[in-house]
Amino acid sequence: MRPLTEKDVLESFVNADDRELELVELPHDFPLTEWDHLDFLAWRDPHTHSRGYIVAEIDGEPTGVVLRAASTTSGARHGICNICRTMQPGNQVTMFTARKAGRAGQKGDSVGTYICADLSCHENVRLALPLAPNEYRASVDMKIDGTARRSRAFVERVLEEAA
Repeated sequence: MRPLTEKDVLESFVNADDRELELVELPHDFPLTEWDHLDFLAWRDPHTHSRGYIVAEIDGEPTGVVLRAASTTSGARHGICNICRTMQPGNQVTMFTARKAGRAGQKGDSVGTYICADLSCHENVRLALPLAPNEYRASVDMKIDGTARRSRAFVERVLEEAA
């Protein structure tokens, strides 16, 4: 991902109004972000835990989405993140919804999916376990590529019908 400034991030949100943009709090370690190792930027709001944010590059431009975390956790013992496809304990996967951009969002349309509760998908796929005898390095690279593709697809779903 190309390096972004705070202004780039704040201007990238497609489903936020002015009031919501005033509430956006970047992660405390934002100035230390290692952009070369990110496929997308995602974080939970440090002050309002029910909010999260994801910024992905769509057609070469940063495109941000404000997320809302479900207020309850699943009673399931295990869950799978639909972005990184990592199996997690049930309380570490949360339903996140995002209001659609444009008219669809103004009418109340939204999209949702289960994502790692701490939004650390880009890190989870890079935490490569030791390779089994039948695995090869490309399998980790494929996980990284798949995570990047699915994060962009989620952001694109928020943009649908926004034109």
